[in-house]
Amino acid sequence: MGNTGAFDRIIKKLLSSGHSGRYNYLIRMKKHRKIIHVDMDAFFASVEQLDNPDLKGKPIIVGGTVEQRGVVAAASYEVRKYGVHSAMPTAQALRLCPNLIIQPVRMSRYSEISNQIHKIFSDYTPYIEPISLDEAFLDVTGSIQLFGSVEKIGKEIKTRIKQELGLTASVGIAPNKFLAKLASDLDKPDGLVIITENNKQKILDPLPVSKIWGIGKVTNKELEKIGIETIEQLRHTTLNSLSMILGNQAETILKLAKGIDSRDVETVHEAKSISAEETFSKDIQDKDTLLGVLLHQVENVSLKLRSEKFEARTITLKIRYADFRTLTRRSTFEEPTNITNRLWQEAQAVFNKWYKSSAEPLRLLGFGASNLVQQGTGQKLLFSDPQEEKQKKIDEVYDKIRGKFGENIHSHPISL
Repeated sequence: MGNTGAFDRIIKKLLSSGHSGRYNYLIRMKKHRKIIHVDMDAFFASVEQLDNPDLKGKPIIVGGTVEQRGVVAAASYEVRKYGVHSAMPTAQALRLCPNLIIQPVRMSRYSEISNQIHKIFSDYTPYIEPISLDEAFLDVTGSIQLFGSVEKIGKEIKTRIKQELGLTASVGIAPNKFLAKLASDLDKPDGLVIITENNKQKILDPLPVSKIWGIGKVTNKELEKIGIETIEQLRHTTLNSLSMILGNQAETILKLAKGIDSRDVETVHEAKSISAEETFSKDIQDKDTLLGVLLHQVENVSLKLRSEKFEARTITLKIRYADFRTLTRRSTFEEPTNITNRLWQEAQAVFNKWYKSSAEPLRLLGFGASNLVQQGTGQKLLFSDPQEEKQKKIDEVYDKIRGKFGENIHSHPISL
């Protein structure tokens, strides 16, 4: 069930029950907003344990191997107690937990589960903003007339995810996005935390300033130098003093310290980019080998574009030399596309131009698609290109094969 269907159903019920005015009023009154942030618990790792019950209760990570110079994409809660976390090199994770189990990334499977989760969301509201595969904001302000309190909706969503998919989610409920996301992180895993206008400062004040969006490690250290470690201390600091460290972000961060966030849940959320990259265990200069890697990345990215109903206007090659120098090379289409062969031909052209002028052994190669638009929203020609239509059909068949046999099935894109 898509967002549009959920929206039509909600409007129909509200109109039939005489609540249309109430619905519109609540949607527009931001101070009465009811925002839910749903964050799946150790999502990739939990899906692996779901699909393979033998992994339940065991310390697992999802990511690359040591030989691949891999990093941790996700860590189960069983392995986190050893200090293992996402973005950590796999080699370091193994030192911390020698008996950990390494599972390869299966992005198509995680996308499949994510789509099922979003179908549950759309039963309650059309106002959904995906942040990633495993988290999203929901504005349920206008839905409480149909489904009950925001707490009831949050509990129902958690229960349905558990019963229908066998996974757990942590839910944060608040009057704005910042507080909702903060709440979902306070009682993980399988938590449900409600922050209100009445209790928000009591919850915020003791927390470290690093809990505020926009305050990273460097900024955190600068704030510590002037005696600011908690949100309460930051909240009582003057705007002028904060501006010396935070610059033009000072006012926004000060508002967040007071629990103020006026941003809307953006239902037409466009991904910034979709990409794939590989770090090699040994530096590679051979052209054919690198093109083989690039081809596989193009196939993976184009599959993801189609599965998420996006088309790309720009492609980017990420190139990292043995000495860690990194460069990017881009190309932009006149019309957006998600057709594998078109993306591949352009990627080849960009690669060949680079290889001819600057070929050296590579430590990493990556391919990305950006400047994304919803599929079918670009300007279309009056008469369709029959060759392009054939390529679309080929992609449809190929996607079905990949869905059945997995991501290791790949070959040179067919061009008719």
